[in-house]
Amino acid sequence: MCLLLGATGVGKTLLLKRLQKLTQRDQLFDLGETPVTLPTVGTNLTDLNLKKRRITVRELGGCMGPIWHNFYTDVSSVIFVVDSANIAQISSSCVQLLSILSAAPLRGASVLVLFNKRDMPCTMTLMEMKSLFRMDDIIASAPQSVTTLEVSARCGQGLKEVLGWLESLTRT
Repeated sequence: MCLLLGATGVGKTLLLKRLQKLTQRDQLFDLGETPVTLPTVGTNLTDLNLKKRRITVRELGGCMGPIWHNFYTDVSSVIFVVDSANIAQISSSCVQLLSILSAAPLRGASVLVLFNKRDMPCTMTLMEMKSLFRMDDIIASAPQSVTTLEVSARCGQGLKEVLGWLESLTRT
């Protein structure tokens, strides 16, 4: 199971819908119109059909942050989404990430940190985001394998790399 976590409004639901669409067809990279999404209250379960295997992704609403730990059992990977256009949310997202990385049940899980909304006009650069998060220190001290990517769930930038990351986890 893969957990999809992040604060409210970072784009988790749209990301999941886009990934699901990409795995449902073997055609050109055409995402079509941006689907309408609402903030997730509760949880969404979605199966992604990768090339060699199916993976279940459980999206937990950002408002459920205080009880995310109840869902950490039997998790092999975590995708943590950050809104790179919302500077006011950066510090709380960093605290959430550190909490996830320090959770004992997730010590063996691979972690992907996605800096989303790269298509917005006022986003910080990847280097600025990594600096604010002190990603080099986090990666060096975390017991998990931590990967970072820039994405735009809305326009599709980086989504194939996310699927590639998921594929790399399921190889035997």
